[in-house]
Amino acid sequence: MAGGGYCRGMSELFPPFEPGDEPKTRRFKPVPLRLLLPNLVTLLSMCSGLTGMRLAIEGRLDVAVIAILVAAILDGLDGRIARMMKGTSRFGAELDSLSDFVSFGVAPAVILYVFVLKELHGLGWIISLLFASASALRLARFNVMIDDPDRPQWQKDFFVGMPAPAGALTALLPVYLTLIDLPLPSGTAMLQALYLLFIAFMMISRIPTYAGKTVGTRVPRALVVPLFILVVGAVAMLAAMPFEMLTAITVIYLFCIPFMVQRYRRLARLDQVQAGSVPPAAA
Repeated sequence: MAGGGYCRGMSELFPPFEPGDEPKTRRFKPVPLRLLLPNLVTLLSMCSGLTGMRLAIEGRLDVAVIAILVAAILDGLDGRIARMMKGTSRFGAELDSLSDFVSFGVAPAVILYVFVLKELHGLGWIISLLFASASALRLARFNVMIDDPDRPQWQKDFFVGMPAPAGALTALLPVYLTLIDLPLPSGTAMLQALYLLFIAFMMISRIPTYAGKTVGTRVPRALVVPLFILVVGAVAMLAAMPFEMLTAITVIYLFCIPFMVQRYRRLARLDQVQAGSVPPAAA
């Protein structure tokens, strides 16, 4: 009996071969290009961030900053491409978060450590680790909030905390100032470290910042030509004076955060009034 059971078990593991009984090969359906293209852009964004780290280690900070900028542009494009081509997927969302952590968490931390934080030795490296950790926590929270079914529609125009790409570009402000021949005085490494901690706090905070995901879906006909001129002019200035433009954009963005918070609170009160939880006079 035991021998017969052993033979049956072996026959199940190694079935006898009979001509014409070859197992059918499982064929997977081809993946549509609309699903591959956004993920390819995401991978290019990650590669650009990794390249920025290498360039910083080699001492080429100007090109390293451009690599982070390219990564941010590609990161902004992949989501829009996915929505336009109806190629959004859970896989793409997870890949985007992993790419953002590398390009906007690890890469800026390494660039800033090479640029100035190494003067603080171990403390500078700890601050770099805190910045990268804040980026990871911010991205993890973003992934969780995607699955929230009770989130009001108007809140999709706002991020909770500073997004990782914006955090990376604003964190590099000291590098911009140096590259436009406005070098910071010696001995300000600690001040720059505190600024980096401030940006890290902004990423993990619950301070709302404008997302602008609905911008560009519809443009009034009268604004088409001015929009073309504005975009061409902005791109030309960014190409001709990249670090001056990045400095201006960073300062304007930080200056506008209080107005973003005010706008968010106004919409929240209006939503409460419409829901009947707050009297109109109180709003």
